[in-house]
Amino acid sequence: MVFAQKAGVKRIVALTPRGSFGLLPNRLDCTAALAPGILAYETGADGEVFVAVDAGVLVKAGADVLVSVRNAIAGTDLDTLHAAVKREFLALNDQEKTVRTVLAKMEGGFVRKFVELQRG
Repeated sequence: MVFAQKAGVKRIVALTPRGSFGLLPNRLDCTAALAPGILAYETGADGEVFVAVDAGVLVKAGADVLVSVRNAIAGTDLDTLHAAVKREFLALNDQEKTVRTVLAKMEGGFVRKFVELQRG
Protein backbone atom coordinates (compact mmCIF):
# COMPACT_ATOMS: atom_id res chain seq x y z
CA MET A 1 0.00 0.00 0.00
CA VAL A 2 1.30 3.49 -0.84
CA PHE A 3 0.96 5.84 2.13
CA ALA A 4 1.99 9.02 0.32
CA GLN A 5 3.43 10.01 -3.05
CA LYS A 6 4.80 13.56 -3.18
CA ALA A 7 6.47 15.60 -5.91
CA GLY A 8 8.65 18.66 -5.42
CA VAL A 9 10.08 17.61 -2.08
CA LYS A 10 12.69 20.18 -1.00
CA ARG A 11 14.23 18.21 1.84
CA ILE A 12 13.83 15.09 3.97
CA VAL A 13 15.13 14.44 7.47
CA ALA A 14 15.09 10.81 8.64
CA LEU A 15 16.19 8.95 11.76
CA THR A 16 18.57 5.98 11.56
CA PRO A 17 20.01 3.83 14.35
CA ARG A 18 23.14 6.07 14.15
CA GLY A 19 21.25 9.38 14.30
CA SER A 20 19.36 11.66 11.94
CA PHE A 21 20.43 12.71 8.46
CA GLY A 22 19.07 14.99 5.77
CA LEU A 23 18.43 14.52 2.08
CA LEU A 24 18.46 17.40 -0.37
CA PRO A 25 17.49 17.02 -4.05
CA ASN A 26 21.06 16.71 -5.39
CA ARG A 27 22.35 14.20 -2.83
CA LEU A 28 24.05 11.08 -4.17
CA ASP A 29 22.04 7.86 -4.28
CA CYS A 30 21.98 5.99 -1.00
CA THR A 31 20.15 3.54 1.24
CA ALA A 32 19.57 3.74 4.98
CA ALA A 33 17.97 1.60 7.66
CA LEU A 34 15.36 3.68 9.47
CA ALA A 35 14.79 3.59 13.20
CA PRO A 36 11.33 4.13 14.67
CA GLY A 37 10.82 7.87 15.01
CA ILE A 38 9.87 10.99 13.08
CA LEU A 39 10.59 11.46 9.38
CA ALA A 40 10.11 15.06 8.20
CA TYR A 41 9.78 16.35 4.66
CA GLU A 42 9.02 19.72 3.12
CA THR A 43 7.21 20.65 -0.07
CA GLY A 44 6.14 24.01 -1.46
CA ALA A 45 2.48 22.97 -1.34
CA ASP A 46 2.33 21.26 2.08
CA GLY A 47 5.10 23.01 4.01
CA GLU A 48 6.78 20.83 6.63
CA VAL A 49 5.08 17.48 7.27
CA PHE A 50 5.99 15.01 10.00
CA VAL A 51 5.50 11.26 9.66
CA ALA A 52 5.85 8.90 12.60
CA VAL A 53 7.37 5.71 11.18
CA ASP A 54 8.18 2.26 12.41
CA ALA A 55 11.51 0.68 11.54
CA GLY A 56 12.14 0.36 7.80
CA VAL A 57 14.34 1.27 4.86
CA LEU A 58 14.91 4.46 2.85
CA VAL A 59 16.29 4.28 -0.71
CA LYS A 60 17.29 7.32 -2.79
CA ALA A 61 17.78 6.56 -6.49
CA GLY A 62 18.02 9.53 -8.82
CA ALA A 63 15.20 11.95 -8.09
CA ASP A 64 13.11 9.28 -6.30
CA VAL A 65 13.14 8.59 -2.58
CA LEU A 66 11.29 5.46 -1.49
CA VAL A 67 10.54 4.71 2.15
CA SER A 68 9.28 1.31 3.24
CA VAL A 69 8.00 0.91 6.80
CA ARG A 70 5.44 -1.30 8.54
CA ASN A 71 3.46 1.56 10.08
CA ALA A 72 3.21 5.30 9.43
CA ILE A 73 1.09 8.19 10.70
CA ALA A 74 1.37 11.70 9.19
CA GLY A 75 0.64 15.09 10.72
CA THR A 76 1.70 18.73 10.74
CA ASP A 77 1.42 19.21 14.52
CA LEU A 78 3.87 17.20 16.64
CA ASP A 79 1.60 17.15 19.72
CA THR A 80 -1.31 15.67 17.77
CA LEU A 81 1.06 13.24 16.06
CA HIS A 82 2.46 12.16 19.43
CA ALA A 83 -1.03 11.36 20.71
CA ALA A 84 -1.87 9.41 17.54
CA VAL A 85 1.36 7.42 17.80
CA LYS A 86 0.67 6.49 21.41
CA ARG A 87 -2.86 5.42 20.51
CA GLU A 88 -2.05 3.49 17.30
CA PHE A 89 1.41 2.01 17.91
CA LEU A 90 0.71 0.95 21.50
CA ALA A 91 -2.44 -0.84 20.30
CA LEU A 92 -0.28 -2.68 17.75
CA ASN A 93 2.10 -3.77 20.52
CA ASP A 94 -0.84 -5.31 22.41
CA GLN A 95 -1.98 -7.10 19.24
CA GLU A 96 1.55 -8.42 18.64
CA LYS A 97 1.69 -9.77 22.21
CA THR A 98 -1.61 -11.60 21.65
CA VAL A 99 -0.38 -13.07 18.37
CA ARG A 100 2.89 -14.21 20.00
CA THR A 101 0.93 -15.90 22.82
CA VAL A 102 -1.31 -17.74 20.35
CA LEU A 103 1.70 -18.83 18.26
CA ALA A 104 3.53 -20.09 21.36
CA LYS A 105 0.49 -22.18 22.32
CA MET A 106 0.25 -23.57 18.78
CA GLU A 107 3.95 -24.44 18.74
CA GLY A 108 3.65 -26.14 22.14
CA GLY A 109 0.71 -28.21 20.88
CA PHE A 110 2.63 -29.14 17.75
CA VAL A 111 5.64 -30.30 19.77
CA ARG A 112 3.44 -32.40 22.10
CA LYS A 113 1.73 -34.08 19.12
CA PHE A 114 5.07 -34.71 17.46
CA VAL A 115 6.45 -36.33 20.63
CA GLU A 116 3.32 -38.50 20.91
CA LEU A 117 3.75 -39.66 17.31
CA GLN A 118 7.42 -40.51 17.94
CA ARG A 119 6.48 -42.61 21.00
CA GLY A 120 3.43 -44.15 19.42
